[in-house]
Amino acid sequence: MATPPAHMIRTLIFPFLCWQLLFAPGPCCRVLTHAAGGEWQLLLKNIGITAMHMQLLHNDRVVIFDRTDFGKSNLSLPDGKCRNDPNDTVLPIDCTAHSVEYDVATNSIRALMVQTDVWCSSGAVMANGNLIQTGGFNDGDRVVRIFKPCSSCDWEEVPFGLAARRWYATNHILPDDRQIVIGGRRQFNYEFYPKTGAASNAYSLPFLAQTNDRGIENNLYPFVYLHTDGNLFIFSNNRAILFDYAKNVVVKTFPTIPGGDPRCYPSTGSAVMLPLNLQASSIEVEVLVCGGAPTGSYTQASKGNFVGALKTCARIKITDSSPQWVMETMPLARVMGDMTLLPNGDVLIINGASAGTAAWEKGRDPVLNPVLYKPDKPTGSRFEVMNPTTIPRMYHSTAILLRDGRVLVGGSNPHIYYKFTGVLYPTELRLEAFSPEYLDSGFKNLRPTIISPTSQAKIGYGKDLTVRFSVTGTLDPDTVSVTMLAPSFTTHSLSMNQRLLVLGSGNVKNAEKSTFAIAVTTPASAILAPSGYYILFVVHQGIPSEGIWVQIQ
Repeated sequence: MATPPAHMIRTLIFPFLCWQLLFAPGPCCRVLTHAAGGEWQLLLKNIGITAMHMQLLHNDRVVIFDRTDFGKSNLSLPDGKCRNDPNDTVLPIDCTAHSVEYDVATNSIRALMVQTDVWCSSGAVMANGNLIQTGGFNDGDRVVRIFKPCSSCDWEEVPFGLAARRWYATNHILPDDRQIVIGGRRQFNYEFYPKTGAASNAYSLPFLAQTNDRGIENNLYPFVYLHTDGNLFIFSNNRAILFDYAKNVVVKTFPTIPGGDPRCYPSTGSAVMLPLNLQASSIEVEVLVCGGAPTGSYTQASKGNFVGALKTCARIKITDSSPQWVMETMPLARVMGDMTLLPNGDVLIINGASAGTAAWEKGRDPVLNPVLYKPDKPTGSRFEVMNPTTIPRMYHSTAILLRDGRVLVGGSNPHIYYKFTGVLYPTELRLEAFSPEYLDSGFKNLRPTIISPTSQAKIGYGKDLTVRFSVTGTLDPDTVSVTMLAPSFTTHSLSMNQRLLVLGSGNVKNAEKSTFAIAVTTPASAILAPSGYYILFVVHQGIPSEGIWVQIQ
């Protein structure tokens, strides 16, 4: 990826201030170690529910939901609707919403209705753009729910759509347009959706049992990525395998992360597959795992002792013949953080706490500053601390990328019910956006604007694609690239199906005044990019355009 221009790094410390800070007592001196950037914006003071799960759809609306057994939310269902569920453990008859649709363009919400409990569930968007959400709690743990992106659509439910109960499971889209549903509480197996006669059951995956810490678990919401060879990289607890899901065979076992500390729920770290450079002669695949909680932290938190979170990241190149984890140190320790891929290939680490673990009342000391990770920089210079929010985002927080390059942030409810007073971290209903520094108005003349193709364009596999764009300032053609991002289903610090592809760079031609064209090649197969909707960006000097939606098929 192109390196951002040097003027993106702002110097905030003047000589006199440096002198004062160098000799001042206390922690203020730490400001000298990092440059802050980015801006926060409060979008809505109250969306009625807490944003425990989020998914951006190709109509630029975000589906958000929490759980049905929190009690009454702060948003009524429309038209006198009420949910009647005799199995609900809190409110069998509930006339309030536990899901909303957020319209990015109008900054408004629409109440949605889920019938059964979606608490701690999973999901993925299918090739046709429909959100398929799976599992949950209680009477919702085997339910499949469908949400179609239209202005009046609401949730549809398929009872017993799953072969096994799925609570804290992970979903991933596959090259054949199915999704695989892996694990969940006391489920050491996987299954597929949609169901077919030959694949309607659950299939054993002993690796999930092997990574289950008795009485704690640490194997829930495993990190799953589709490898460029068609197999799945599955990370659970503190180690990973390469798995052939079609043959139910472990292809490779990767080393345990040095130190052996757990990284999956409830010792919740986060992870991303780093951007895939599709123009390379041999595509390298790397996975980055950051944060989590030291061994024993969950047990200690249950006793009221909140152990400091992990400060390390582990990075592994899984395409190497003998892959090894390489350790890096974050500027800030973090548990329950979210890791969001940005259009320029950087990784935003956001939300979470600096002590304790996930689960009810077990986290302490919110981390208010996001951190930017630049994967192409040399080791030791990859992290930058960003400007802080004022809102703690603890257990049950989420973050997703929007098409305009902002990061939507919501959620936080570490309590069994909605609690707004008398607690350390009240249930959070506010919705904010974080704008990375690339959205600063000072870079307006460097920011590309895509002219063609138009949004919602259909593209094929292995095809030449010319992207026309304009830049009002001086273009540096060597720093232009085209990226394509699969939006994620995000919950519990896990962004399922998140994937960033670099289609090409350089090869820019001047079309007319301030207008340019770059020729790239679309992904060669559905193994590299499963069919469906992606956001396409042009990046110039590390500064992305507003994205456009494309559907690859």
